[in-house]
Amino acid sequence: MPRYFLELAYKGTAYKGFQVQDNANTIQGEVERALAILLKRAVQLTGSSRTDAGVHAWQNYFHFDVEGLLSEGILYNLNAILPPDISAVKLSAVPADAHCRFHALSRTYRYYIYDRKNPFQDDRAYFYPFKLDMANLQASAEIVKAYTDFSSFAKRNTQVFTHNCVIKHSFWTSENGMLVYEVTSNRFLRGMVKGLVGTMLRVGRGAISLNGFREIIEARDGSRADFSAPSHGLFLVSVNYDCNLL
Repeated sequence: MPRYFLELAYKGTAYKGFQVQDNANTIQGEVERALAILLKRAVQLTGSSRTDAGVHAWQNYFHFDVEGLLSEGILYNLNAILPPDISAVKLSAVPADAHCRFHALSRTYRYYIYDRKNPFQDDRAYFYPFKLDMANLQASAEIVKAYTDFSSFAKRNTQVFTHNCVIKHSFWTSENGMLVYEVTSNRFLRGMVKGLVGTMLRVGRGAISLNGFREIIEARDGSRADFSAPSHGLFLVSVNYDCNLL
């Protein structure tokens, strides 16, 4: 049976997350409903990255199997069915054993912060009107790359076999008047990016020293990190695959 990767972009404000849940509005639920209407059959989707409630994505993927050949031409009709805050971007035929989650090489997230009240950013960035030491923020982002065990930045009761992640890039930058944290890893734990951001902001304000930040990482204790950074500032920017797969 043919297998396809479906690339999506979405604004997560109205949704309880990416993965389908009982009695909750989710990205997966909306896409499965739209595909069922379009293809006149139930379609079961597998997601590449399970973003939390309120998190946005410039790029995320599902894969699914369906009888018969599909073309990218169905995207127009699929987008006509989907709500305005979800966009179907690309449809790719892939090998039957391709898996959008397990075959992903890395994922990149960005977290956006602004320090002056702006009604056009309040649902897509974190309003944080405090003075920050950029050098300490950058130093803490660099420290992250030296570690692989991120137990301290995993939400409690997360059912995973390992808390090890390989951070490839981690840095702060300024963009269009906003402060942006960008991080790329082979995998992420639930709540990990928000935990990193919240804790690094405390470093930037001087509430935690750089040595204290290292101690939080090395403690492997989720109660030590700060998870207060809200979901609406977080974007899944890209899910990266071998170029031959797509």
